[in-house]
Amino acid sequence: MMSARIIETNHEPLNTIDVDGITVDLIENALRNAREEMDAVLFRTAMSPGIREQGDCFPMIANKDGKMVVGQFGSFIGPFLSAYDADIEEGDIIITNDPYMCNGAVSHLPDWVVLVPIFRNGRHIAWSAMFGHMSDNGGMVPGSIPIEATTIYQEGIRIPPTKLYKKGVLQEDLLELILHNVRTPQWNRFDLNALVAACNTASRRVVELAERFDDDTLTSTMGIMLERNLSAMKHVIEMIIPEEPRVFEDYLCDDGMGMGPYKMRCKMWREGSKAIFDFDGTDPQAQSSVNFFLNENMFKMFFGSFTINVVDPQIVFNDGFYDLVDVRIPEGTLLKPKFPAALSGRTHALGRLFDILGALIGMGAPEQMLSAAGFSDSPHLFYSGYDKNNEWFQLFQIGFGGIPGRPVGDGPDGHSLWPGFTNVPNEFIESYFPLRIERYETIPDSGGAGLHRGGNGLSVAYRFLADGEIGIHDDRWLIHPWGVLGGETGTRSTKRMVRTDGSEEWLGSKVEGIKVKAGDVLYFNTWGGGGWGDPYDRDPELVRTDINRRLVTVEGARRYGVVMADDGTVDTAATEALRAELRATRGEITEVFNHGGSIDELKARCLEDTGLEPPVSPSFQKSA
Repeated sequence: MMSARIIETNHEPLNTIDVDGITVDLIENALRNAREEMDAVLFRTAMSPGIREQGDCFPMIANKDGKMVVGQFGSFIGPFLSAYDADIEEGDIIITNDPYMCNGAVSHLPDWVVLVPIFRNGRHIAWSAMFGHMSDNGGMVPGSIPIEATTIYQEGIRIPPTKLYKKGVLQEDLLELILHNVRTPQWNRFDLNALVAACNTASRRVVELAERFDDDTLTSTMGIMLERNLSAMKHVIEMIIPEEPRVFEDYLCDDGMGMGPYKMRCKMWREGSKAIFDFDGTDPQAQSSVNFFLNENMFKMFFGSFTINVVDPQIVFNDGFYDLVDVRIPEGTLLKPKFPAALSGRTHALGRLFDILGALIGMGAPEQMLSAAGFSDSPHLFYSGYDKNNEWFQLFQIGFGGIPGRPVGDGPDGHSLWPGFTNVPNEFIESYFPLRIERYETIPDSGGAGLHRGGNGLSVAYRFLADGEIGIHDDRWLIHPWGVLGGETGTRSTKRMVRTDGSEEWLGSKVEGIKVKAGDVLYFNTWGGGGWGDPYDRDPELVRTDINRRLVTVEGARRYGVVMADDGTVDTAATEALRAELRATRGEITEVFNHGGSIDELKARCLEDTGLEPPVSPSFQKSA
C-alpha cells in the first residue's frame, strides 16, 4: 500500500479512452525523445567524468502510478512511494540514496536519485526520475565504496526520501548539510543540479504532450504502451521459459577480506504465463560490502531488458510486464542482506546476474540463444591525493572488458557491461588528474577461443604523477568467464604495480589504501569473454584477420588449431593436421559449459595461476 499522498488541486478524474494507432506512435516516440533529451541535458551540465563522460546515470519517465513507460533501469518509484510517508505537491522534488529506505530500489549510497512528480493544471499526470553515481558520498574511503566496511554506516551519508525542493523552493540548508559530508562537494552540487535539470526537462516535455493531445489521451497512451509490453512479454515468456525448472550457479571470486568464492544460485521455471526465479541456495550475506540488496522489480527489469534484446529489440521496454514475473529472494542472503549490512561493493553481484540470466534462458536452446560468460562487472579504479598545487583530486573510473562469444558472432572487445556507458577519453583524464595513460589497448588472446571468439579485455597502464592512494574493485580473477559448446574460457583479470625502483607487485582484485608514488605504473587488466562453439571449426581466415588486427597472436592461433606460415598466410596443410590431432586428443564435446575447473581445482592452482593466495571459504554470521 503506497504511503505517500499526492496532493492535487484539480480533482477531475483521468479517463481511460481509446487512442488511434497514429496518435499512440506519435506520443510513444515523443516520450522516447524526451528520455533521450534527459541524457543530453545531464551530459551537458554535469561536472564529474563518471556522469558527464561515462554516462553512469539512468533516466526514466513513468505514468502517474509510478510504472516506467520509457527509460533504462526500470521504475523505483513504487518502492519509494511505499517508504515515503508524506504529502507530495506540485513543485516538490525528492532526493534519496538509501537502499534500506526503498527496498533496494537504489542499490548503494553513491547513487543519488531525483524524483519529480509531473502536474498539469493542478492534476498529477506522470513522473520523471533519474539517478546518477556521485564521485563521493563520504564514508571511510575516497569514492565511498569501502571494501572493508561491515555496515552501511561506514559507507557515507544516508539520505532518506527527502524534499530537496518544496513547492519549487530549494531547501538550501538541507543541500549544504548533504554536501558538507562529501569529499567532492562542487562536483556533487553540479551533478545533482544536472539530475534535477534533466528531470525538469522531461516534465516540460510531458506537459507539452498533454497540452497538445489532452491529459486523457496522454495517460491512456501510456497505459497502451504498458499493455503492449505486457502482451509481447507474455508471448516471449511462454516461448522461452520452460515449465520444467532449470538451475544455474555462478560465483563472486572473493569479498576483498580474504574469503570466497560466494555462490549465487537461481532456479527458473514457468507456471502458466508467469516466469518464476527462485534464488534459494544463494550464499548468506557477506561480512564485507559485496552484498547486493536486489530489489525484485530491478531483477524483473534485468530479465525484461535481456529477453527483449535477445528476442525482439523493437519491443518498447517498460514496466508493463512486471506482473508476469515472480522473484523470490531469501532474506539474509548475499542478494537480500539484513540491515545494516554494507552494500557499496554490490557491482560484482549485480553484474554476475547477467551471466546467470543468460545461462538460464539460453541453455534450453544453446545453438540459438546461449552466450558464454562475459564482462559481467563494472570494475572501479580510485586514485586520490593532493596535486602539485596542494589541491585535492579524486578519480573514479570504470573499466571495460570482453563481451562473450554468441550464437550470432564474436563478442566485442573492450566494452562496458552497460551498453550506454562510454569510455572517458584519455585526454580528459590526463587533463584533470595527475596521471598519464601510457597504454590503452586490447589484450590479445584474452577472449576465449571458439567458433565465435570471446571479446578481449583491456590493458590500461596508469602512470601516477603525484603521490596518493588507489583503490581497486574487480572480480573474475579466480573464477573463469566460462565458455560454452566447446568454447574456451576467457582470460581472468590481473592488476600489476610496477614501482619506480623496478620492483613488481601483484595486487588483489579488491584492495584499497594502496600507497603510490609519482612514477609508479599500474597495469589494470580486465578479463575477456568466454568463447562460443568449437574453436577448431572457426574459419582460419578469420583467425588470420584477428592476428592482423592484433586481437590474436600467432601462438594464440594454435588454440584454434591454426598454423601460420612465415609470410603471414595460413598454412592449410599444417592447420588440417593440427586440428585433427587436437580433436583426437580432446575427444567429443559433451559439456555445454566450460568453467575451467571446479572450485576446488581453481583454488588448488590459484597461487600458480595468479600469483595470489586463494581465498578461504566464507564464514557466515548466524541469523538472529
